[in-house]
Amino acid sequence: MTLTVGFDLDMTLIDSRPGIARAYELLSEETGVPIDTALVTSRLGPPVEQEMAHWFPPELVDPMSDRYRALYAVHGVAGVDPLPGAFEAVAAVRALGGRAIVVTGKYEPNAVLCLEAIGLDVDAVHGTVFAERKGVVLRAEGASVYVGDHLGDIVAARAGGATAVTVPTGPYGPEALREAGADVVLADLTEFPAWLKQRS
Repeated sequence: MTLTVGFDLDMTLIDSRPGIARAYELLSEETGVPIDTALVTSRLGPPVEQEMAHWFPPELVDPMSDRYRALYAVHGVAGVDPLPGAFEAVAAVRALGGRAIVVTGKYEPNAVLCLEAIGLDVDAVHGTVFAERKGVVLRAEGASVYVGDHLGDIVAARAGGATAVTVPTGPYGPEALREAGADVVLADLTEFPAWLKQRS
């Protein structure tokens, strides 16, 4: 069976905080609603609707989420940078004849734009899924490993029957990731190639 490794996107493969903050700043300017962008970027992971519910009444969550995504596509993608080890992690999967896929809570078209912006080529992109719904995708893709930074990514790996590999480059530190049941906690993605080679 072909090795398939799933990767989360935000704060796993890419640092998207500046662009996300910019899109929320623009949304705040348009609507007149104060939004604490530092708080927003400190808890990335779940779909936008969950975050938007902190700032807008229920009837505006969906339209504001759509507006945010439109703003992000134009103004946020330019603020994306690869995290250390991102390219090497994908290359390590390919070196073993495997497939590297992205499974993310990010809106799929924007996820594709982010990957194109940094020049990171992957075999498939699945967006707008989180936690257990990521697990459904991982299982369908036959992924045996899922790499993420969020507690929801550990849930995803469990639901998908994959090894939960985590990096503390997002909102959670190593201890929180271990306590949540991560199978592996790396310092960052630069340690992933050696771990994958040893596993194989």
